[in-house]
Amino acid sequence: QVQLVESGGGLVQAGDSLRLSCAASLRTFSNYAMGWFRQAPGKEREFVAAVSWPGGGTRYADAVKGRFSISRDNAKNTVYLQMNSLKPEDTAGYYCAANYLGLATLNLNEYEYWGQGTQVTVSS
Repeated sequence: QVQLVESGGGLVQAGDSLRLSCAASLRTFSNYAMGWFRQAPGKEREFVAAVSWPGGGTRYADAVKGRFSISRDNAKNTVYLQMNSLKPEDTAGYYCAANYLGLATLNLNEYEYWGQGTQVTVSS
């Protein structure tokens, strides 16, 4: 049974940093592109960042470019999202997702597995 478990969310002030982690129980984790998405109340789930499986190429949403950084540790079956200079508009539930043999796509329909999410709240 595949599980993706996010952690690291919390309540922070604007300008602070957080690092989210997603531990995956995937037998061949290195063969999956991994993505982070977020969903605020009343809004659709949106792409945040992704890292591809072969060479670790990355992709970011314009709203987080320069502030967020995605990375992966294949030895630990874990993907990270380092979030710096957080803004109130970053407040959302953050979800990680896995896409077998995929590239760093922003299309959420291409991800086969999803975690339950971790809440990030940024106060002004």
